[in-house]
Amino acid sequence: MSRIKARFEKLKAENRAAFIPFIMAGDPDGPLSLELMKKLPGAGADLIELGVAFTDPMADGPAIAAAGLRALKSGQTLLKTLEMVRSFRAGDDETPIILMGYYNPFYAYGPEKFVADAHEAGVDGLIIVDLPPEEDAELCLPARAAGLDFIRLATPTTDDERLPMVVRNTSGFVYYVSVAGITGKGAGETETVKTALDRIRTASGLPAAIGFGIKTGEKAGEFAAFADAVVVGSALVDEFAKTLEASPGEDDNAINAVLRLAQDISGAIRAAR
Repeated sequence: MSRIKARFEKLKAENRAAFIPFIMAGDPDGPLSLELMKKLPGAGADLIELGVAFTDPMADGPAIAAAGLRALKSGQTLLKTLEMVRSFRAGDDETPIILMGYYNPFYAYGPEKFVADAHEAGVDGLIIVDLPPEEDAELCLPARAAGLDFIRLATPTTDDERLPMVVRNTSGFVYYVSVAGITGKGAGETETVKTALDRIRTASGLPAAIGFGIKTGEKAGEFAAFADAVVVGSALVDEFAKTLEASPGEDDNAINAVLRLAQDISGAIRAAR
């Protein structure tokens, strides 16, 4: 059983949603982002999404786009991101790790080599924002064959005709983008999201996560009452950047600021049911 499936089964037995924080690998540099990553499970993270920096992040809002640029400026690469996962795994063999990014870096790495190296490093799943199901042979099917879950995005514009194709080779969970737009823009209306998640679960037989635009514990708790997982990215990334800028050289302050926000969000999710 994959770590992702095992974690969702455990949380289902506990009758609560998962908290999935997103951070950008290499933001503002490799060692600091690794230190933050290692501390996220202690702040309530059930799974972790690790961003793969790319020069043209078309679905990302200002906070995550800026984080990717900072990571690239620090010299972050996909290879270094895999090394980061490997370092994390040396101390944590349970928390599922999902790489989220755009296909270009994976294509440049070489899909077959990547899936082998990712599995060896301890990656559990992939979210490739710009790789549609029509291109499953590129990375989705090789990833599945190597034991990696391939997690697909569904959106408010994914209609009943399109949804079966979107979930066809999906595994782990389905990530529902709550609004039509970029990350951090805002969250969808509660009843609309609930209806969408029910439809996704019926079509896929998988857990359904909600993400994009969730910035507070209050909003996370609202969605956690019915979602299988809540993803928070921009709020955490922005908190990290703002605190680093306000206190240059005081890295612990920035890490602790993110952890406090993560704990607040995690607490709200745990209290939602």
